[in-house]
Amino acid sequence: MHATALPLSVTMAVLAASVTHATWNAIAHGIKDQVLAFGLIGAGGAAVAVPLVVLSPLPLGACWPYLLASVFIHVFYNLLLMRAYRYGDFGQVYPLARGTSPLVVTVLAAVFAAERPSSFQVLGVMVISSGLAVLVLAGRRSAAGSGLSRAALLAAGGTGLTIAAYTTVDGLGVRLSGSSVGYIGWLMLLQSLCVPAWALVRRRDTVRGLSARVWLSGVLAGALSVLAYGLVLWAQTRGALAPIAALRETSVIIGAVIGTLIFHEPFGRWRIAATVLVVLNVG
Repeated sequence: MHATALPLSVTMAVLAASVTHATWNAIAHGIKDQVLAFGLIGAGGAAVAVPLVVLSPLPLGACWPYLLASVFIHVFYNLLLMRAYRYGDFGQVYPLARGTSPLVVTVLAAVFAAERPSSFQVLGVMVISSGLAVLVLAGRRSAAGSGLSRAALLAAGGTGLTIAAYTTVDGLGVRLSGSSVGYIGWLMLLQSLCVPAWALVRRRDTVRGLSARVWLSGVLAGALSVLAYGLVLWAQTRGALAPIAALRETSVIIGAVIGTLIFHEPFGRWRIAATVLVVLNVG
């Protein structure tokens, strides 16, 4: 199947997902205890997923192997992401984790979904990925001597590979589900229960002393994570996987801005150039 240009509605949905995704990741990074942060996010995601499961039709049987595989991949994604945020700056880790996946998704979509992107779309994916790589390297150069550690590099790179894996698996699964809302509801409910249970065991004493602000921040991030990925899954039922994956990673631009404004991480001329490169390519 040859990929065609994305419809405007799909493009707008993915861009909205990008902003929402960067926002919930920034909230997660802002909570110092990453185990607690992702536990609260999982609890918020599960709370939002319950009404989706109750009110939506049960996904068709053909999609369940994909859905369960995605749950497994998402658990590893969360574990790797919390480790990456523990070891690295938001402005470096976030674009590295997100920028790894578009090229991998392009290959996986060609192999498993028989999607053949045009030369122009392949070039677009490569340009966006290159721009994201510059964002990482520029952040590393301008981080006042604090380069990206090996542990953060490996965790962020591994996170990117899990993103590519679940993007492809869910892209195939949601098309077989008969209900994209039901699919996202069951996916988020099942995968969201794992990390909160683990966090409760690991941080049982700490949970009791959490402030209302931390509770609300974590739960809000969880709700935003469901919205962000729900928009992407809906888009994947109406467009090719590779260009959606590349467009989705424009969230790193929002992440770079948040890193500068909220976490006081330097932006710099190279990051400006990389941002312009990505924006022009999306346009």
